[in-house]
Amino acid sequence: MKILSLMLLMFSALFGSGGEVGAMPDLTTTWVGILCFIVFLIGYYFIAAEEVYHINKAKPALFIGTFMFVLIGIYMVVNGMDVHPLNHEVNHLILEIAQIVFFLTVAMTFIEALIDRDVFNALKYNLVSKGYSYKKLFWLTGVIAFFLSPVADNLTTALILSTVLLTIDRENKPFLVSGAINIVVAANAGGAWSPFGDITTLMVWAAGKAPFVDFLALFPASIIGWVLTAWLLSLSVPEGSPHFDPTTEPKVAIKRGGKVIIYLGIFTIICAVLGHQLFHLPAMFGMLFGMSLLGIYTYIFKKIYKEEKPINLFHFMSKIENDTLMFFFGILSAVGALHFLGFLDYLIKLYDVFGLSAVNIAVGFVSAIVDNVPVMSAVLKSNPQMNLDQWLLVTLTAGIGGSMISFGSAAGVGVMGKLKGIYTFGAHMSQAWKVVAGYILSIVVWYIQFEILGLY
Repeated sequence: MKILSLMLLMFSALFGSGGEVGAMPDLTTTWVGILCFIVFLIGYYFIAAEEVYHINKAKPALFIGTFMFVLIGIYMVVNGMDVHPLNHEVNHLILEIAQIVFFLTVAMTFIEALIDRDVFNALKYNLVSKGYSYKKLFWLTGVIAFFLSPVADNLTTALILSTVLLTIDRENKPFLVSGAINIVVAANAGGAWSPFGDITTLMVWAAGKAPFVDFLALFPASIIGWVLTAWLLSLSVPEGSPHFDPTTEPKVAIKRGGKVIIYLGIFTIICAVLGHQLFHLPAMFGMLFGMSLLGIYTYIFKKIYKEEKPINLFHFMSKIENDTLMFFFGILSAVGALHFLGFLDYLIKLYDVFGLSAVNIAVGFVSAIVDNVPVMSAVLKSNPQMNLDQWLLVTLTAGIGGSMISFGSAAGVGVMGKLKGIYTFGAHMSQAWKVVAGYILSIVVWYIQFEILGLY
């Protein structure tokens, strides 16, 4: 009830009075603040109801993300306000979004290259030909997602394994929906105990709120919560095994160049991680460097294997889900507009009212509704006086809280793009209570480990 009261107070506070928000006056109670909030809610509704109105989620997201800033600009000019803070905010926002978009572009390009070389078809053949049941495949993909995410990040992991799901069986919707949710939850949970597993964990680590090794203390809470959700989801996985007839389905092998692309993909991830850790470069720089190597390899491939059909970097790029990239741009811009208006800053004031643990737990619910990156940014910007246990709690909740809604995390958005018409908002929400159960258990494990036993 305390958490529910906190959520109600937060949304009611959005229309409360306020003073200064950073260098700008609080615009939440002005006509532009109220109108922008209404625009955001309407856009959010059409994003959530994508399967009802058959409108791609990128379209309303892109509209609200740009229109809200247009409204803010009109308000500031009409009232004779200095527009330089708005310009600074937009430039900073573009920088943040560009890093995410370029990162996603490289990750999706590598995935398309692996698809072209039949890497996932070969993996599917090896899994299905062994006679694994749907339930065993469900658990296997989940385990891989949980332990791959801390290294490859939650989005890349989710994109890779959702592609594997499609290659296993495109028609069995109960298996695909349960498997997709499982991958999203596992990828987000796995990313929560690694500084490189999610953007929010990277932000907390870069801000010096927790040492690198201490993130590993979140492993018990992450894995136990995921296991509960996975077990509940597994109850919906159908019996039986994917159809496989060795007499009619020839053995699938990785095409020439496929293994080299796998190694290049691994090296690209290493470059992104080391580049950020050693040189403090954005992760996208290491990713783009890896993609440049992929482009050079496609040129060498064409020269060496002239008898083979050439592989082309820009052909791979042409096949990526551009609507997913536009969705990210739109939704992050919209949230940035809310932040500029002063809405997200009200979250910080609640620490004094409800206490650290209650607000940090609620951050998980808020990050599922809005986005974990600006929410975590607001927490770090306010810099509340918290010990290591509370910083790790908010890292955990912001990391895994996005799993409660299909587009509450980068992993969920990526999988929605891969499994269009299958993994939808409605399909996820029908199973959302299972994700919430795992979220609550993760918090219970954190409380026992950190507050009672002091094991961190």
